[in-house]
Amino acid sequence: MSKQTNIRLDEAVKAAAEERAKRRGLSLQGYVADLIEQDVNESRAAFMAGAATFLAEYADRFETEFGEDRYPGLSVESTRTAPRDAA
Repeated sequence: MSKQTNIRLDEAVKAAAEERAKRRGLSLQGYVADLIEQDVNESRAAFMAGAATFLAEYADRFETEFGEDRYPGLSVESTRTAPRDAA
């Protein structure tokens, strides 16, 4: 469900934005919505890429330091032989 948002623009900025929207075949509202969505998606993608890089670099260190109890209540030997995707 979409929500309405009001913004205030300088007259010159509004005129330039309307011209750009027109060249793209969009309303001003559609143009602004597309710009915001693109910015949000780029930020999300950048964050996820950074998180993936962090995890790739430090996952082994975290597991070494803190361990991973995938099978609470099982013996250590059972956890070594159990498949990793069984949890």
